[in-house]
Amino acid sequence: MNDLDLGLAQGVKKLLIDGRLVESVTGRTFESRNPANGAVLAHIAEGDAADIDLAVAAARRAFEGPWSRFTPFQRQEAILKLADLVDDHFEMFSRLDTLDMGMPITLTRGRRQRAIGMLRFYASLCTAIRGATVPNSLPGSVFSYTLKEPVGVVGAIMPWNAPLTSAIWKIGPVLATGCTMVLKPAEDAPLTALRLGELALEAGIPEGVINVVPGRGDRAGAALAAHMDVDKVAFTGSEITGRKIIEATKGNIKRAMLELGGKSPDIVFADADLEKASVGAAMGIFGNSGQICSAGSRLLVERTVYDEFVERVAAFAAKLKVGNGLEPETQIGPVVSQKQMDRVRSYIDIGQSEGAELATGGQRLTGELFGDGYFFQPTVMKTADYRARVAQEEIFGPVVVAIPFDTAEEAVKIANATIYGLGSGVWTRDVAKAHTMAKAIRSGTVWVNCYGLLDPVIPFGGYKTSGYGRESGFEHADEYLQTKSVVLQNG
Repeated sequence: MNDLDLGLAQGVKKLLIDGRLVESVTGRTFESRNPANGAVLAHIAEGDAADIDLAVAAARRAFEGPWSRFTPFQRQEAILKLADLVDDHFEMFSRLDTLDMGMPITLTRGRRQRAIGMLRFYASLCTAIRGATVPNSLPGSVFSYTLKEPVGVVGAIMPWNAPLTSAIWKIGPVLATGCTMVLKPAEDAPLTALRLGELALEAGIPEGVINVVPGRGDRAGAALAAHMDVDKVAFTGSEITGRKIIEATKGNIKRAMLELGGKSPDIVFADADLEKASVGAAMGIFGNSGQICSAGSRLLVERTVYDEFVERVAAFAAKLKVGNGLEPETQIGPVVSQKQMDRVRSYIDIGQSEGAELATGGQRLTGELFGDGYFFQPTVMKTADYRARVAQEEIFGPVVVAIPFDTAEEAVKIANATIYGLGSGVWTRDVAKAHTMAKAIRSGTVWVNCYGLLDPVIPFGGYKTSGYGRESGFEHADEYLQTKSVVLQNG
């Protein structure tokens, strides 16, 4: 680790509450570790229910105080200033993300346009929020119209797999709509969110608008989701935790937006450009070591090209450079933790016990080159049983399960035979087939002849147990707004 990296991560990182960096009420801390070598990066103040109370109170004061007096143009100026600051500090954020959760530096640096573009998109929404006049059939002289108003205090709980862009996905719509927030970053990767909160203050966003409280999910996260003075919770994470979030919202019937897990089908037809599709499908799962909620973890391949295509993907996977994310030649970094490593390894055993075959990979990488890091081989498994656990359950690691199909109808059946519905892919030269498949697949996004492309204007979210609500797009702002009707009778 060089001097820059030491400066980014060293010391005790405090909570950000009401514009100040403070220790947790209990004084407890937890360790943030580098998954590439297991080394301690920093000690993080561990928030719990008492800290959440303080942060929510600060967010409420800001919502009812100075932030409520910001005009749309002033909010826009503040977000644009934050975008400029993130741009100025982007190398720092890139290295923080790589150090904290292992994503290769080439990928974190490659997200500059997306991160800055997201903030500037949310800035554009500030002046696009509007109500409407509503013609009515009421007797007499009655004028009716609607107002769009911020929902209030938002409790946001974010994952560890893309710290910077995940934080922006939560912060952006809050600022655009005039809400305030308490952000609970994942304990596996909290450093980026804390630094982003500090830059928000530098951008002129008032104290208390953005509060950042790292801590355990079952303490800080649970307290935030259940808090009676939180008006909305926005959560990204596992389907299991999502169910707990829903239960926690019942106390004050708060609104919820959930982006949960996935077991996304990536469907390859025999008429596809197999070379392009093999690379696209491989990186659709192996990018970020498979730690992407919408990763194409089920590879459905038309039987006539099944063996050839699986061999192509396996050969590509075997050549990927796995290593420390700070090395510029690294293509695949570590999984985030020992816990995640154990989960991935357990599914290899499960798959083989169910009769799945390994086409490549399946082992933890060890030795001098990998040390104590959490490195796992990019893995391709083959199975004819789309109901097998490895073909149904989210692994969240660099493991893809290849399943053959014979007809488009069968591909649709297999694609939809899951509790999830987040992402999906279709590879074909037949435009009519592409449109037919896109309509038939029950998922929030269908990528055709590509996989995983995202843009701030394109809504993203899930069907079924992959959650509800949409992030990005104009729909995202609506998730943070209330509609008020006004009915005025003259005289």
